[in-house]
Amino acid sequence: MNEPQHIQVWNNCLRIIKDVVPPASFKTWFEPIKSVSLEGSTFTIEVPSEFFREYLEEHFIDFISKALKREIGHSARLQYRVKVMQDISVTYPQQSCHELRNKSVPFPQRENHVISNPFVIPGLQQLNIDPQLNPVYCFSNYIEGDCNRLGRSAGLSIAQNPGRNAFNPLFIYGGPGLGKTHLAQAIGIEIKEKFPEKIVLYVSANRFQTQYMDAVNIKNKLTDFLHFYQMIDVLIIDDVHEFAEKAGTQNAFFHIFNHLHQSGKQLVLTSDKAPADLQGLEQRLLSRFKWGLSAELNPPTFETRVAILKAKSFKDGIELPDEVVDFLASKVTGNIREIEGTLISLIAHATLNRETITLDLAQRLTEKIVNVSKEDISLNKIQTAVCEYFGIPSESILSNTRKREIVQARQIAMYLGRNLTKTSLASIGAQIGGKNHATVLHACNTVSDLIETDRNFRRYVTDIEKRLRPDS
Repeated sequence: MNEPQHIQVWNNCLRIIKDVVPPASFKTWFEPIKSVSLEGSTFTIEVPSEFFREYLEEHFIDFISKALKREIGHSARLQYRVKVMQDISVTYPQQSCHELRNKSVPFPQRENHVISNPFVIPGLQQLNIDPQLNPVYCFSNYIEGDCNRLGRSAGLSIAQNPGRNAFNPLFIYGGPGLGKTHLAQAIGIEIKEKFPEKIVLYVSANRFQTQYMDAVNIKNKLTDFLHFYQMIDVLIIDDVHEFAEKAGTQNAFFHIFNHLHQSGKQLVLTSDKAPADLQGLEQRLLSRFKWGLSAELNPPTFETRVAILKAKSFKDGIELPDEVVDFLASKVTGNIREIEGTLISLIAHATLNRETITLDLAQRLTEKIVNVSKEDISLNKIQTAVCEYFGIPSESILSNTRKREIVQARQIAMYLGRNLTKTSLASIGAQIGGKNHATVLHACNTVSDLIETDRNFRRYVTDIEKRLRPDS
């Protein structure tokens, strides 16, 4: 039996797109798309979310447009249908859901009642909500790099239109010291500057839990607690993984989340793990964490570490020699907090002892603060580690073969060579297959893109880096 015309057209389009889009990007952004219909010259596809649609429009619309014009003609028009999950009762943010949202408030408002503010001492009658934001954690102090570009871009987009965007909630996750709190607070600060009338609140999960327990233990205060949080326009909850195994807190936050989301309010959440990897949280809560955008923060690359050190030292009125910056960036690789802490210690030591900041001083001090490997990582060591990991002959990575697995291994070796050594791009290319500067730069950009879009590929790079730096 012949396939419907719209499916044939889309399959032909996919074959064209697959030739020009990296495999990881194709799997992430094109395989989930479903062909819906072809009516005249209007072609309709179904996408999983509004964010998915916006990402296609921003990054791949040219490819889709050219493929459709080739299959349908120059009059081809593309139409989207955003899929709604079955457990979501409201299609948001469609205007038609206004009436339904008004009916779904889980806790009725009480008239002539002063709602207590859990952030001030009991007895204060006027509700005055301090956003609890640290002005130091602003976007101007947040250095952008491959490790955080997605989250930072989403945060700036949210600040332009809080609550009425595809990134609600924004779920920021990553290891300790990678800037989750900084980014979350920067979003709140930016929104408060652009929309002073909005009620913005940052609170840690631990403090939220404490306030909930206080409300439970005081008669008639639980409803006040819920009403208070339902008044917030932008709610930022830090370290939501700490809600694990706390059923009462999760239930309260579930109702607060629903009310704010359905009312067009913005939620920003941070965690040490992705929603799919969190344990001890109810599935109904986890499913809501996945409604918007999950943005991972990764350890900073060498270039980002250099930028952080230069920005931090400039702010402190210190001009570091380039050799000191490069040394610190190559040796202090754990996380941003460790980088800044090492720099503070170096500046303090030099200031108190009236010493000039030199490479020798940086080397002596850094060895006392962080676990610096005595053995420098070389390009040869990187090539060996990559070849052993993928089980390919060491000479193959230096050849001109275009086999996919060899090209991928070569690109990873170039990427690690740039991030883990101080070797120039030209030297990296010369030692890895006799390539030029532009080829190495392209390889590094390709690997960075795949790390952001392909979880398996990101694991490859992380595993190899751990082999090279077992103590990190």
